[in-house]
Amino acid sequence: MIRNAVIGILVPFIGTALGAACVFFTKHELGRGVQRALLGFAGGVMVAASVWSLIIPAIEQSEQMGRLSFIPVVAGFWGGILFLMLLDHIIPRLNNNAAKADISSGKLSKTAMLVLAVTLHNIPEGMAVGAIYAGYLSGSADITAGTAFALAMGIAIQNFPEGAIISMPLHAENKSKCRAFADGVLSGVVEIISAVITVFLAGVIIPAMPYILSFAAGAMIYVVVEELIPEMHEGERSNMGVVMFSVGFTIMMALDVALG
Repeated sequence: MIRNAVIGILVPFIGTALGAACVFFTKHELGRGVQRALLGFAGGVMVAASVWSLIIPAIEQSEQMGRLSFIPVVAGFWGGILFLMLLDHIIPRLNNNAAKADISSGKLSKTAMLVLAVTLHNIPEGMAVGAIYAGYLSGSADITAGTAFALAMGIAIQNFPEGAIISMPLHAENKSKCRAFADGVLSGVVEIISAVITVFLAGVIIPAMPYILSFAAGAMIYVVVEELIPEMHEGERSNMGVVMFSVGFTIMMALDVALG
């Protein structure tokens, strides 16, 4: 079981690293339309993962509370939302206007802005993977190895374009390919850290599992609504973002059902 958990926690990081490696094979920065499509896909994966892999298992964990089984899920969900709201004030958002303002004022380089913004995205993803593997390791959350791996694979799939979105623009701004790749990979390290911390906390506080699962779901939903959806609708022909959101949602849902 521990071996499966270690592999599962590393899978999303590998997805980020592979995406960042695109900088070695592609000369030009991703077009805005492609970025919108990839962000839409990532949003769909995260929403589906939040529902099937986190919220539903959290509700099942609270069934002994009867009609009040929603209370831990609601509390955990809002905890995740409020936690990300706090982080949103500390870490700069992945927002073009905010980025330009901070860069022009000399407070942050664009490299730092991008790495910090992606860190904000990766924290809840790491927490989600850590939460579901904590449930799998505890044996008390009715979470199978297949269900946990489905979430890890879904996040790895959406991390691939995320890694490319980070490394390729950095190279386009005269960063070396190796430096751009390293920054893209670095953005995924926080995912491993947050996953391990979540597994540890869940192992110490087993009764808190419904809260931890729904907390991770709330954090991921916040990222989708606050960051990904606005970005995928910017500019013309935003329908592609909606289509790719639906594709990502469908793939993640299918993975969870098929592997669970």
